[in-house]
Amino acid sequence: MGHKTALYDLHKAAGGKLVDFGGWDMPINYGSQIEEHHQVRRHAGLFDVSHMTVVDVAGSDARAYLRKLLANDVARLDDTPGKALYSGMLNHEGGVIDDLIVYHLDGWYRVVVNCATRDKDLAWMDDCAAPFDVTVSERPELAMIAIQGPEAIGQVQKAASDAQAQAISTLKVFCGVECEGWFIARTGYTGEDGLEIMLSADDASALWQTLTDAGVAPCGLGARDTLRLEAGMNLYGHEMDDTTSPLVANMSWTVALEDPERDFIGREPIETIRANGGPATKLVGLVMRERGVLRAGQSVNVVGNDASGIITSGSFSPTLGFSVALARVPSAIGDSAEVNLRNKSVAVEVVKPCFVRHGNALV
Repeated sequence: MGHKTALYDLHKAAGGKLVDFGGWDMPINYGSQIEEHHQVRRHAGLFDVSHMTVVDVAGSDARAYLRKLLANDVARLDDTPGKALYSGMLNHEGGVIDDLIVYHLDGWYRVVVNCATRDKDLAWMDDCAAPFDVTVSERPELAMIAIQGPEAIGQVQKAASDAQAQAISTLKVFCGVECEGWFIARTGYTGEDGLEIMLSADDASALWQTLTDAGVAPCGLGARDTLRLEAGMNLYGHEMDDTTSPLVANMSWTVALEDPERDFIGREPIETIRANGGPATKLVGLVMRERGVLRAGQSVNVVGNDASGIITSGSFSPTLGFSVALARVPSAIGDSAEVNLRNKSVAVEVVKPCFVRHGNALV
């Protein structure tokens, strides 16, 4: 038996197919994964993401601590209370311990990390905190609900108090705000607009029930994965891990090098790679328009030479109607490649690693 979120009984009652995910019993779908995917792209979908780990960072050295801990620079948040930042948390070799979001609040910060890496993340964060006047506090009493899709914000406003609805109406993309017991963030993992709400586990079931009663479709982790893949968003353990530099995981934009005095963990190996001409591999998108499905672990062969890469994530795209993938390949790859599928070399297009945003096809 795994850990259970505050919404576990509601998932069971709704017919959710529960699977182990990072030690948690989570719904992979409630019937049709493809229909759940379409609900998010066309209307709104509801996800239980309470398995994610919420960590609050406070103290006089909180800013200095996070500037050391993260590859991205929380100093970029100084002028915008509530603003969020996406970053990798690196080891001394420059590999990605985890990818995360950090929010800058009134004198403190909120960090959301992945559930599958919780133990090593908390141990690393605690170890790195030793030289700083800082407290690192996990918040297991909080639940987290994501509402995503073109109708998501309107649906939440109907379920919220007047003050919460007003706060949502002024909330900018990639920002968060506290209001009447909710922490509301305009963030997500689907390529659609929407909200992620952190609130007391005791209050989560009522919000979930109100939204489902209003017609918002409950969605499982299966749809969440195809949605994030279409949006070109990384999944830890696939696109990056402890041995992968952010420079080869389409995360270069999250590495802040503009302040030469900021000696963040992992900076030296990143600068060495850049000084030596950049990484030998990169993350790209693959498109296969003929029948078949691209899957993680399949090899990608560069046309015209012996170089090869590997698919890190792949699936049928419900929005596009054909298969797409993310792949780590030689940096010099052109706009076409081949994948071995059913003992046959199949041509694929090499594109930027993003296929769908806000319901619109990009390929």
